Amino acid sequence: MTLTIRAVEEKDKDQWLKLWAGYLEFYKSTISPEQTELTWKRLINNELKMFGFVAESEEGVIGFTHCLFRPSTWTETDYCYLEDLFVDPNIRGKGIGRALMNKVVELAKEKKSKRVYWTTQEFNKTARVLYDSITPVSEFVQYRLPINQEK
Repeated sequence: MTLTIRAVEEKDKDQWLKLWAGYLEFYKSTISPEQTELTWKRLINNELKMFGFVAESEEGVIGFTHCLFRPSTWTETDYCYLEDLFVDPNIRGKGIGRALMNKVVELAKEKKSKRVYWTTQEFNKTARVLYDSITPVSEFVQYRLPINQEK
């Protein structure tokens, strides 16, 4: 299999949408079509600090990753948050997820970021095998406080 990791492009939208739906299904989540469209627009807008990459093979787009950069009170340069990573479940275990992560790390180095970080759900054992092979799990615990905004 020939694998190319590259920036997401407008022509990728239909294949990205299919993978995005699989990603949301895996996490038992739903997002409105409007939010999906906003996410897509953010990913292809190079003026924002949000970036999307796809893994492409002879079959087409088979995976994606999204990352964003944010300022830190601890460093002069931004931290890079790897927010989403998904590979077609039918072809996992071939290094595609690692290649996508490596692309994010490469971008973070280019932008002189001090850190790439990510989260996953505890049950995601397949992803955690990959993540554990890259770096030890952090000692930090994440808390989430939902903010419900009335419209």
